[in-house]
Amino acid sequence: MADPSSYRPKPGQIPDSPGVYKFRDEHGRVIYVGKAKSLRQRLSSYFQDLAGLHPRTRTMVTTAASVEWTVVSTEVEALQLEYSWIKEYDPRFNVKYRDDKSYPSLAVTLNEEFPRVQVMRGPKKKGVRYFGPYAHAWAIRETVDLMLRVFPVRTCSAGVFKRSAQIGRPCLLGYIGKCSAPCVGRVTPQEHRELAEEFCDFMAGRTGAYIRRLEQRMHDAAEEMEYEKAARLRDDIEALRRAMEKSAVVLADATDADLIAVAEDELEAAVQIFHVRGGRVRGQRGWVTDKVEAVDTAGLVEHALQQLYGEEKGDAVPKEVLVPALPDPVGPVGQWLTERRGSRVDLRIPQRGDKKDLMATVQRNAAQALALHKTKRASDLTTRSRALEEIAEALGLDSAPLRIECFDISHLQGQDVVASMVVFEDGLARKSEYRRFQIKSFEGQDDVRSMHEVVGRRFRRYLAEQQKAGEWSEENAVEEDGDGPVRTEDDRPKRFAYPPQLVVVDGGQPQVAAARRALDDLGISDVAVCGLAKRLEEVWLPDDDDPVVLPRTSEGLYLLQRVRDEAHRFAISYQRSKRAKTMKAGPLDDVAGLGETRKRALIKHFGSVKRLRAATVEQICETPGIGRKTAETIAAALAATAPPAPAVNTATGEIMDDAEE
Repeated sequence: MADPSSYRPKPGQIPDSPGVYKFRDEHGRVIYVGKAKSLRQRLSSYFQDLAGLHPRTRTMVTTAASVEWTVVSTEVEALQLEYSWIKEYDPRFNVKYRDDKSYPSLAVTLNEEFPRVQVMRGPKKKGVRYFGPYAHAWAIRETVDLMLRVFPVRTCSAGVFKRSAQIGRPCLLGYIGKCSAPCVGRVTPQEHRELAEEFCDFMAGRTGAYIRRLEQRMHDAAEEMEYEKAARLRDDIEALRRAMEKSAVVLADATDADLIAVAEDELEAAVQIFHVRGGRVRGQRGWVTDKVEAVDTAGLVEHALQQLYGEEKGDAVPKEVLVPALPDPVGPVGQWLTERRGSRVDLRIPQRGDKKDLMATVQRNAAQALALHKTKRASDLTTRSRALEEIAEALGLDSAPLRIECFDISHLQGQDVVASMVVFEDGLARKSEYRRFQIKSFEGQDDVRSMHEVVGRRFRRYLAEQQKAGEWSEENAVEEDGDGPVRTEDDRPKRFAYPPQLVVVDGGQPQVAAARRALDDLGISDVAVCGLAKRLEEVWLPDDDDPVVLPRTSEGLYLLQRVRDEAHRFAISYQRSKRAKTMKAGPLDDVAGLGETRKRALIKHFGSVKRLRAATVEQICETPGIGRKTAETIAAALAATAPPAPAVNTATGEIMDDAEE
């Protein structure tokens, strides 16, 4: 535990201007990022008597070993820089909202020649129009199914589209009128794009004018006694109305707003967001967070706004953002939102009417989300703290192991031997720091020897960071199996830079002894080691003949089991991926200097390995990214692996020649 006075800046060093500051721990890792209107006043508040600080703030300043700051011109710049640094460094003491699920959105791929309507999850892509997010993927599919009757936009994958174009016959949706079949030329690319844009306009809330236009066409068809056309238009209107009914009208027809509500207690907070477009609720999402810093409701709202709109621009930021409490000060946040939208954004607290009533609904959803989250055992901060304390007591550690690393070995009958390293911090998985290894020093199956190698390699990297301070030679470049340098070019520690307080191995006495021996060989004595054996869930310590038996109801045992099971899952997934690559190996895999990108380019250009093998060097050179020297190497390699002559059916004289894929 560090003394804050040991790294407190001297009086007069801190400027009295807006800026962003970072606290780092003894290993140089950023553990907290904050912004301030006056850096001098804000930073001075951290170095007062520890007894006067909030408990979480006290923990942060005693964990830190240094503080640094960057001066900016305005508070808006400070807000932007704070968001960028939180995203870049992922500091453990900052509020970070975790999505309680990956919400699906309805996406229209306007960046393609023939736009496609589909369900998408994950980060947003450039050139794709998104609607939502929705609570369930089936809700999107029901809506799309109703709307395809009126807007028959392509929904098929690239493979199905290409196949239909090759055979000149559309898929089932094309036959039943739910696709305009651009794959076979029933509509031109421009006509199909207009359909997709009309679909987007309708989903964006511009529904009234379109339905009125359809009703007019229906009446005109009836007057001209085109009753079949009128009936079809009537059914189209009914389908659109059913799709609209799935999104209840909650506000005035032209309202575009996001409503944000927060439910919190002393330890955690839940945020719920309703996305209202065209007066209808078009999407909903929620986040939860541990309150690892002293923050009030206004601060939680500010963090939520940063996460919600930090990557958004244009219409993705609505005209109105309704919140339960305004950030202090509100001006920089409002200006930042306005800059992201490109026009004025009204950030305010609803006071009366329908918007206040809807905010109450969002607030109830937030309260329910927090109550549900509290029931999730693994995410309960109190439970995690108790688990870490139980582990420390059972293993005789001086303090709770805030960082735990677990190693596991995986193989298939002695082949493709690999290892995994998973990291848990404060009882939660930190997947960005997971690592995987290939066993290099020997062939065959030997779990004990493999464990010794992997633990040794991991901690040699840690010692290299300590000794070389980031100066790496060519031979220390990143390796394919994830064992690489500990610092990037901008001197930010990344790989293997931080030591754990506890190393857990999957196994019993032999594996624990191997891990301890690897640490002793490197002179590391301040890292505890234990093993968790699967058979009886016993905890083994080095040099102990008897295991430590934790109660079956122990939160500490439950956490160790989760860590061990996660390491096992990660190792098996890596081992299976290696085995799959081996099984899928083809003749191009043996060509030196030919990566996956150029392999795909070759297959796309020629269609199959068979046609590539028959091509001349000049024809191979026509492939983008392939030079003459590489083309000659490819031709020589394929010639050396030529398949045997095709078989002949002696009864019919037919050549049995299967094309290579």
